[in-house]
Amino acid sequence: MKRLLLSALTCAAALYASAACAEGIFMLQSPAVADNAMMEKKYAGNAKDNPNCTGENQSPPLVWSNAPQGTKSYALIVFDPEGAKGLGVTHLVAYNIPPTATGFAANDLRDAKGFTGGKNSPGTTAWYGPCPPTGSGAHHYNFTLIATDLEPGLPAGLTREALLEKLKGHALAATGLVGRFGQ
Repeated sequence: MKRLLLSALTCAAALYASAACAEGIFMLQSPAVADNAMMEKKYAGNAKDNPNCTGENQSPPLVWSNAPQGTKSYALIVFDPEGAKGLGVTHLVAYNIPPTATGFAANDLRDAKGFTGGKNSPGTTAWYGPCPPTGSGAHHYNFTLIATDLEPGLPAGLTREALLEKLKGHALAATGLVGRFGQ
């Protein structure tokens, strides 16, 4: 809510001097995860071989608005910079999201609905929920949505790094939100 109010005030102060204010600000939100708030345990990973994965591996719903003109597809990356002792863990690499999409329903990311899946750190092509080690504090899960000028058609299985390389020169804008989770 604070973010929305700040955006509105920024646009009002600019007196619609820029196209961004006239069109609206590209925003990513979740009705289940407030920006920089703790995520519920149900969104944590669930892996019997990992004692840190004690959730239900549900994926949160996401909605976005005010995509930049010329958007032909979206990419969504979920990354934990504190994971792997600071080396980072990629939880989702999703792309070829159609330009008509305005979000994902709960569990669409887990069920690989509406996107081409790339490889996350565990090697799967769908949502892999948070599994931070007990006592490591709350990790930050950065959800980054990128609007691109690429028609959907990138090959399946790209890693985060490979996807970012393919998007160079084709990203129009990005927006994001942060969910936190800790044991």
